[in-house]
Amino acid sequence: MSGADRVVDRDALLARVAEARSRGRSIAFANGMFDLLHVGHLRYLEGAAAEADVLVVAVNSDRSSRALKGPGRPVVPEHERAELVGGLACVSWVTIFDEPTVEPLLRAVRPDVHCKGTDYTPENVPERAIADELEIRVAIVGDPKDHATTDLLRRLTDTPEPDA
Repeated sequence: MSGADRVVDRDALLARVAEARSRGRSIAFANGMFDLLHVGHLRYLEGAAAEADVLVVAVNSDRSSRALKGPGRPVVPEHERAELVGGLACVSWVTIFDEPTVEPLLRAVRPDVHCKGTDYTPENVPERAIADELEIRVAIVGDPKDHATTDLLRRLTDTPEPDA
């Protein structure tokens, strides 16, 4: 299955999640912008996938990414970011969300576990209240937050040209 084949709209995602659940499979959920995919993203998603049988990834839309990160972001358009994430072997399905937060999607999917990166603690996960309300386990996964798209962009724009 190609990365593009794993990108589904919300209705298709909910149908696939229901089918997986009917077969007794557990659902992990991860979300992010995933602009300029890097090894930190991969390690986060691999860690999330290890928490359940299937991994659902929610990718911020271009509009919600700009609201979070400001003008000039994202660098890569939403459908390309979603396809790249979907191309990772650890990812089952990807959907794009346009809301300011991922909470409506968490309510709809109701995963067994909501996975966040190591820049969070279980106590400061932004979706902690909804996870508690819906009895969704929260897991902190991935490697230490040593990689960031913002840092990559800074290095690309601040690096002097090598001498010819």
